[in-house]
Amino acid sequence: MNLYYFISILFLFQLQLVYGQGRSKISFNENWHFTLQDQLGYRLNDGDAQAWESVELPHDWSIKADFDASYPAGNAGGALPGGIGWYSKEFKLPTADQGKNIQLYFGGVYRYAEIWINGVYFGKKPNGYLSFTLDLTPHVKFGNQPNRIAIRVDNSKQPNSRWYSGSGIYRDVYLIKSSEVHLDEQETFITTPEIQGVLGQLKVRSKLNKLARPKGVAGNKYQITVWDPKGNILLKKTGVEKDGYIDASLQVEKPQLWSLASPNLYRVQLTLLTKNNTVEDQIEKRIGFRTIRFDAKTGFYLNGEALKILGVCMHHDLGALGAAFNKSAAKRQLVMMKEMGANAIRTAHNPPADELLDLCDEMGILVYNEAFDMWKKRKNKFDYHIDFPTEHLKDIEAWVRRDRNHASVILWSIGNEIREQFDSTGIALTQEMAKLVKSLDPTRPVTAALTENNYVKNFIAQAEALDVLGFNYKHEDYDKLPVEFKNIPLLASETVSALQTRGVYDKLQDTIQLWPASSKDKYVVNGNPDFTVSAYDNVAAYWGTSHEKAWLAVKSRPFLAGTFVWTGFDYLGEPVPYPYPARSSYYGIVDLAGIPKDVYYMYQSEWTEKDVLHLLPHWNWKIGDTVDVWAYYNKADDVELFLNGKSLGTSAKTADRLHASWKVPFEKGELKVVKKRDGKIVQEASMRTAGEAKRVKVSLEHEKYATGESRDLYFVTAELVDQAGQSVLHNDQEIEFIVKGDAKVLGTDNGFQADLRGLHRPNRKTFKGKALGIIQKIADTPCTIIIRSVLGDQQISI
Repeated sequence: MNLYYFISILFLFQLQLVYGQGRSKISFNENWHFTLQDQLGYRLNDGDAQAWESVELPHDWSIKADFDASYPAGNAGGALPGGIGWYSKEFKLPTADQGKNIQLYFGGVYRYAEIWINGVYFGKKPNGYLSFTLDLTPHVKFGNQPNRIAIRVDNSKQPNSRWYSGSGIYRDVYLIKSSEVHLDEQETFITTPEIQGVLGQLKVRSKLNKLARPKGVAGNKYQITVWDPKGNILLKKTGVEKDGYIDASLQVEKPQLWSLASPNLYRVQLTLLTKNNTVEDQIEKRIGFRTIRFDAKTGFYLNGEALKILGVCMHHDLGALGAAFNKSAAKRQLVMMKEMGANAIRTAHNPPADELLDLCDEMGILVYNEAFDMWKKRKNKFDYHIDFPTEHLKDIEAWVRRDRNHASVILWSIGNEIREQFDSTGIALTQEMAKLVKSLDPTRPVTAALTENNYVKNFIAQAEALDVLGFNYKHEDYDKLPVEFKNIPLLASETVSALQTRGVYDKLQDTIQLWPASSKDKYVVNGNPDFTVSAYDNVAAYWGTSHEKAWLAVKSRPFLAGTFVWTGFDYLGEPVPYPYPARSSYYGIVDLAGIPKDVYYMYQSEWTEKDVLHLLPHWNWKIGDTVDVWAYYNKADDVELFLNGKSLGTSAKTADRLHASWKVPFEKGELKVVKKRDGKIVQEASMRTAGEAKRVKVSLEHEKYATGESRDLYFVTAELVDQAGQSVLHNDQEIEFIVKGDAKVLGTDNGFQADLRGLHRPNRKTFKGKALGIIQKIADTPCTIIIRSVLGDQQISI
């Protein structure tokens, strides 16, 4: 037995252990077949599904295409196809499973999933972002009789999103086996409602899926076991369920609080016992002891301490992977955001993968969890407004029940820039949804991201049903908010919308450039012909502003609980300010390949206690050019710039500027900046005029983003450097990522928003000297990655 296979078996065994002897949760991601043909007969096994493409879930068929202007989603939808796809899988269940409850859990299917099991129709799931579970029990066969699942996924009606959605079964699928009478996972809710002195209260609520006896007859015994964050058993409690319900309270002495710096998680296991005290069923959750509070005057409090929310908005795609969820790729994004200083994310504008919330629990990241981007009034012709009237309450219920046990979740948002805020229909809808959320989870506030700053015109606010009001943009009106919306906590739920392309530096203008200039223009007029935007923090969409101005506006106002920057990463689709061939966004602090733009270091200098000193732009210009040189820094009195050893003077941040700056006549050589505190040099940064590219410098990241799963990825960055090792931004080259051994290239990227080569391809031209390859190992055997270019081969082993 090879090591990889052994680890896989061990992983599945551990999954089963998590749910105890009475329940097993088994990955159902392997051995699927897929086709983009559409025949209704596929539901009855017409045709040979074994001849279809073999795929492993999570799977996004759209990302496998090259970009094209003809796709109906348009470049706002990522210039990638939708369509209709079918998935098929055969599986067998051992005879020993007879009498058990058999369920299938889907983390997310985009969109309009229809499911058949052995020809039995299970209905349609319109919402592409929500998890759902199917009870297969009455329809499955056991022993040597095969079972067949067929799934039709319809993402053909386009456009149905304002960004790239992806297509297919793009999150994990699990097969869950439990006893005929079992605990209802969606009804299991564990809270820590009070922490008083040295005692923390722990409340456990659950219910059985059904009663196997008349009401009033003595119920089954249950046991609650609690482990502390170090894995030590802390306490046990037994009780008897009453008429199928469990409602228990426990006290934990001196609970270790869940916080950003110490995200302590307790394991709570609820075990249902038979009359003979054997395990009937088990459910385990991780919970955190923490308190949250929003104040209308002083902002947000975590565990009783004031905390400014330093957040970023994040869409669900993972760059070159598309919508197909991968935990290590998601962790990579979160690690980069936390290292920048962010302490929160907003799941814009739909529920995330459950595993993303697991990561936030583990890493100490607050979550603003959002449900919808629209209600009844549409933003796109085929978007969720079609399904909202019949589905929204069911979807709210599924959303809250799934995510309410996560310590990281601090806010439920029922909508983003909802158009019903402008008419009276918004009142009843807001009240209806907020009431439902609070009935399912009374421990967290409900919010929405609004745009109307006048109370008499804002019907969502007039509903008086929200606990916190979020406002998007219009930073110049912040001081009006406490006057218009009295005695309610306020949050800058979306800010900035600045635009940048990594490594591009246009001549700096005196004022912020608005691209496009107003709502009258769909695209920028007289933008750059190469579809780039300057990386100086000086260009924004007309509704936004620069990163510096937006942060200063929030920073200086205690009544604003915090900010959520639009966006942490570039994402596929919504490529303001350009038409096609632009196909991904320019908003990110980090580009689509995961390479930081310069403004990343502005946030790091403001949001962390790390020693930060970052110099921009590059130092390859023409004689006669006068260059605007900036430095982001912190923890210093000022910074001094030197060109070829000659001082060009000191500069410092000001009340309305968060960088040092100089205008420098270009000459070849070394540009160096030094940071001084109390008259002493404490940090230096420098760059030199680069020559032609001579070799490819390769760096590998894996352990930092590993999650312990077999699907953990290897991120390989190829960077062009000159003979002296200086980064080369002006001499881009074709790079090919080649694997030798049991591994595959999942995708490549360079961060350029108008590169039309499909992200699934193994070859990529560098952009401003860099390109990324994403590698996945198939087996735990040594592999070699070759990075090939005209500059020669480089190779690394994994």
